[in-house]
Amino acid sequence: MNYQMLVLDLDGTLTNSRKELTEATRKALIEIQEDGKKVVLASGRPINGIVPLAEKLELSRFGGYMLSFNGARITQCSTGNVIYNRTLPASVILPIYELVKSYEGLDILTYDGERILSGIAANIYTEKESFINKMEIVHAEDFVERLTFPVNKLLIPGEPSTLEKIMPLLQKKFHTLLNIYRSEPFFLEIMPQNIDKAYSLQKLLSSIGLTADEMICCGDGFNDISMIEYAGLGVAMANAQPIVKDTADFITKSNDEDGVLHVINTFLR
Repeated sequence: MNYQMLVLDLDGTLTNSRKELTEATRKALIEIQEDGKKVVLASGRPINGIVPLAEKLELSRFGGYMLSFNGARITQCSTGNVIYNRTLPASVILPIYELVKSYEGLDILTYDGERILSGIAANIYTEKESFINKMEIVHAEDFVERLTFPVNKLLIPGEPSTLEKIMPLLQKKFHTLLNIYRSEPFFLEIMPQNIDKAYSLQKLLSSIGLTADEMICCGDGFNDISMIEYAGLGVAMANAQPIVKDTADFITKSNDEDGVLHVINTFLR
């Protein structure tokens, strides 16, 4: 198959365990873009958490795209234009906040420009989100009242065992309004209804005249399953969750072994 687009999750996929993009992988991604291939960065991160990697890969020069908030927003790098954007209904924020607050040890987050707003109390997983995105955590005592702007997603960081308890409660209560799933065992994503990476990639492909058969998608986490299943070639990293590997067409090397480079060498050169 003549693949024309490479879609990459970031954490655990494009970046290694130190959250670094290796020079070998960076050069290979530049080379395939010089050959006319499109590169898309698709992440649960907010836009400010993706931009530094997009700049290193020169996506603006080559016409690449960023899918932030698990696909709730699509940004064209060459123009900065937002070509697709979905936000949460304002009515769900208070009841979600109240339910989360009733469980010990959980936090609730969203993003205000270059800052992470913490609605309860930062935990180790809040700190992890801050480290991943290189964004400052700001405690918002009046969290619900503070969210006067459109919100693409909420994130609930916490112990996996606690998130396992709260996730079905939220899914049952908001099943007609929201898409709720874990991107990592310790991150529970609260998304607009029907929004996941595959849905947004479908929107992107139709807008630029490509098909899913022409696309390779690489990922490692629960929130990558939809795009791995949807792609012409779905790739799981060697370090991926077992269920992600089960859905993939191909398992590449780990993110600490330049697994994305292995995909490029195998299918795009």
